[in-house]
Amino acid sequence: MKQLFRLAIAASLLLGAGAAFAANDTPAGTWKQVDDETGKPTSIIQITDTDGKLQGKVLQVMNESPDDIARDGSPPKCTQCSGTNKDQPIIGMTIMWGVGKDGDHWDGGRILDPKSGKIYKVKLTLSNAGQKLDVHGYIGFALLGRSQTWERQP
Repeated sequence: MKQLFRLAIAASLLLGAGAAFAANDTPAGTWKQVDDETGKPTSIIQITDTDGKLQGKVLQVMNESPDDIARDGSPPKCTQCSGTNKDQPIIGMTIMWGVGKDGDHWDGGRILDPKSGKIYKVKLTLSNAGQKLDVHGYIGFALLGRSQTWERQP
């Protein structure tokens, strides 16, 4: 009876460890975006997976400059965006969409830079046991463009 009990505990621990690993083998989760030029955190992004397609939404904007905040104290808006995002609050905005798994990375989608209003192709690659996310935005070929490393948040 004791052996059966020990086996049950060991199995549950292994299943729990597998679930923890599975949670870090996908970009789905909450991430701190770190600016590739300044090294400062700029926002908190939540990436969700719906039917195999990832999308990212801004939860929080950090380290705002005085130029980012409106005179009335309202949160920063996407003044450089076009279409439905024009002059909309950045908090709550979907800035990444249509990204699908392709081998050991995710791509095929788009990412919006709310500061410039430009939309880029995007490629995502996990590293550091799923704790870091390389976000590479580019136009044309993936060899060109710029990358940021985002940090997974609890």
